[in-house]
Amino acid sequence: MSEPIRTVHMAMPRVVVEDGEPVLPVAKLRDSASASRTGCPFHDVRHMLREVGLRPTRQRLALGWLLFAKGDRHVSAEILHEEAIKARFPVSLATVYNTLHQFTEVGLLRELAVDGSKTYFDTNPTDHHHFFVEGENNLVDIPSASVEVERVPEPPEGYEVARIDVVVRLRPKRRS
Repeated sequence: MSEPIRTVHMAMPRVVVEDGEPVLPVAKLRDSASASRTGCPFHDVRHMLREVGLRPTRQRLALGWLLFAKGDRHVSAEILHEEAIKARFPVSLATVYNTLHQFTEVGLLRELAVDGSKTYFDTNPTDHHHFFVEGENNLVDIPSASVEVERVPEPPEGYEVARIDVVVRLRPKRRS
C-alpha cells in the first residue's frame, strides 16, 4: 500500500497596509501603542505567529520572545541558542536554526550572510543596509536613505531583483 501524498502549504506573511505603508506583524509587536499588544509577551508573540500563519508551538513562542523582546537586533543561531539555554529553555541548535528560517520565510526576520560562513538574522525586516564591524562580528543598521544604489544590473531572463543588501565593512583606523 502506498502512503498518501501530503501537501505542505507555505505561510505567506500577512501584511497590513496602514497609511499606504505595509506593516508586518513584527512591527506591531514592537509598537507599544499598537492595539494588538496586550502587555503579555507570550500572548503578543502568539498573536504575531498566528497572523503570519505559523502555529505557536512552545519552541516558537520562547524563541520569538527572546528574539523580539529586546527590540531591533542582529543575532546568529548560536547567539539565540545560548540565550535560550541561559533562560533555562532547553532547545537544540537545530530547532533554533529551523525556527529562524521559518520566521524568515514568513517575513518576521531578515537573513544576512556575512563572510559567507556567518549568517545573522535581523529582527527588523524592513529595507535597510548595514555596517559590519570586523573583528567584533557586529552589525549596525544604516538607514536606507543614507545609501544610494545608482545602477543595478539587469537580472537574467526569468528573474527579478528581490532586494539589494549593502554591507559596509568597518575596522578601527590604523595609526600613522
